Amino acid sequence: MSRFPQLYYITDRSQIKSSDLATCMARVIAAGVDWVQIREKDLPARTLLALTQAALESARQQGQTRVMVNDRLDVALAAKAHGVHLGTRSMPVKVVRRLAPREFVVGVSCHSLAEALAAQTTPSKLSYGPPLGLAKLREVTLRVSVPVFALGGITTDRVALCRENGAAGIAGIRIFQDCDSVEELTRDLREKAGE
Repeated sequence: MSRFPQLYYITDRSQIKSSDLATCMARVIAAGVDWVQIREKDLPARTLLALTQAALESARQQGQTRVMVNDRLDVALAAKAHGVHLGTRSMPVKVVRRLAPREFVVGVSCHSLAEALAAQTTPSKLSYGPPLGLAKLREVTLRVSVPVFALGGITTDRVALCRENGAAGIAGIRIFQDCDSVEELTRDLREKAGE
């Protein structure tokens, strides 16, 4: 993950105003985001699997986006997704590492420096947690060796600050779902970040 910002879309179909989730994901993927995390915790496994497969097909056509499934390692592995994202109540990372292929990415929600330090003991990607501010972002990125994603209150005007404070990229739901043009948004985010 060398380029900045890595753009990380987290789904939430309950907040989509103008289309269904599959259409929204396809649009975001076509716009060139780097990651899609399918975070639809209430869906049954079969529906989540179909949604993940649709996202992966869009990603294959686009060629850049990687797809993660929130918390459901079984669905992520069955769909051949690129990874799984674990919350604080999820299966332990060490167990996931034993069950998943070597190249499989394991994202971990971290809400403090202590959680971030614990998460870096395995090859992980940190993302998703409540907004803790730029000072906390800087503290975490200076202390861990894994990529950290800024989440919460991200705007095109704040993306450069995230970079200055060590973030590997930005993550969000509404920033990608509530914009008029996700293509313009991704271009603006990359331009404002100085890519």
